[in-house]
Amino acid sequence: MNDPGQWSDGAAAHHSPGPAPESAPWAVTGPDAPPPTEPRKRLHPLSPVLHGAKSLAVIIAALSWQTLSRVGLGWFVAIVVVFLIGALVLSVVAWFNTGYHVVGRELRIHEGLLWRRTRAIPLERLQAVEVVRPLLAQLTGLAELRLEVVGGGKTEAPLAYLTVSDAAVLRERLLALAGRRPPQAAAAAGDPTAPAAPAPGRLLHGVANRDLVISQLLTPQALLLPFGLAFVVAQFVYEATWSFIAVASTLTAMAGVLLQPARRVLVDWNFRLACDDTGLRVRQGLVETRSQTIPLNRVQGVRATWPLLWRPRRWLRLRLEVAGYGMPDPQENPADRLLPVGDLPTAELVLAEVLPGVRLAALPLTAPPRRARWLHPLAQPTLGAALAEQVFAVRHGLLTRHVVALPYARIQSVRVVQGPLQRRLGLASVHADAAGGLTAVAGDRDVTEARALAVELTARSRAARATT
Repeated sequence: MNDPGQWSDGAAAHHSPGPAPESAPWAVTGPDAPPPTEPRKRLHPLSPVLHGAKSLAVIIAALSWQTLSRVGLGWFVAIVVVFLIGALVLSVVAWFNTGYHVVGRELRIHEGLLWRRTRAIPLERLQAVEVVRPLLAQLTGLAELRLEVVGGGKTEAPLAYLTVSDAAVLRERLLALAGRRPPQAAAAAGDPTAPAAPAPGRLLHGVANRDLVISQLLTPQALLLPFGLAFVVAQFVYEATWSFIAVASTLTAMAGVLLQPARRVLVDWNFRLACDDTGLRVRQGLVETRSQTIPLNRVQGVRATWPLLWRPRRWLRLRLEVAGYGMPDPQENPADRLLPVGDLPTAELVLAEVLPGVRLAALPLTAPPRRARWLHPLAQPTLGAALAEQVFAVRHGLLTRHVVALPYARIQSVRVVQGPLQRRLGLASVHADAAGGLTAVAGDRDVTEARALAVELTARSRAARATT
């Protein structure tokens, strides 16, 4: 795999074949000969500049306010420039020695100068290909491809950066080779505006940006912000010993507290959900736009969440549990968004596309016996479990309410767990496990009910898998 091969500029999407080289005496010819290997392509020439710009933010953050106060502004700028030049040089070297091409049903990525490495990604394991456009990529007309494969713990082999048209063509080609697209979809992949257009297919719902902003203002972090600002102003007015560095450090810490709600607004901005024959099509993002397809056959379950501060507005959010998606931070993974914020009718409209026939308001959830109050004095009435027609559903949470719906066909194992206090009270919990780490727990049921529930779940899971 480490042969030098041929290189071509990533900006060219098609290449006319040149004269065929003279075949070696032992080469296979005729109809049984393997298809010719396409030349390797490089990433876009502006890729090192964008990687260097990303490194600039990391360098400044690493040096921190303390370094600025010690060495002064002039030396601080000089240090940043030196590190930036080094980062740019490394980015250019990496770009010059990085290439990719499709060989048969594999995407091969070659990289490295001293230690050369070739990664071969079998396309039959490919689940989805995201087209991601960070802010700098949007300004330069570029895009990044991120691949999700079965069993991957993180995004596999991101290609950063390509032109928007090349990214769209390569995305549709890979999905077609992986069997995730019909042939006619691959033929229409040359539209250069595809990643920038609204999500294709039948539009299900679009989240109003106003509702998105209000939902993130109704979070503990945002509500505590005025008290934090008042504390900083009071200290700055009444404590003459406070320096600029101290105030800047305090404001930086407060900005870190607000990072989560601000990130959710930026990630979910202009959220659009559509549906077509290949699955759910999602487009979202402000400073970093994402266009992705979620295959419905990889959905393991759905989680509905009612935060405490959202309840007066009757809002909730829906998350998908998808097998095969890399999730470095499950709480902030944008690939699992189904509905960032919305009311119950909207949630049930969207949920009907993923789990047909399932209605959140109609789930027959029953609470555990009253003696479970010894273990959950306040939360016992909020616990619940239900064997619905299509899903096993559980409810938990006192301040933030959660409902998890797990289709019977996705259940991989069922277990009954009983702790020492549960044994004394005659209680047990039933755990239903699915791929991707999703577990639905019916907590603190009567021990006889728990065993009967486990037997029924096993039977329904076996029957559902036999019919799918």
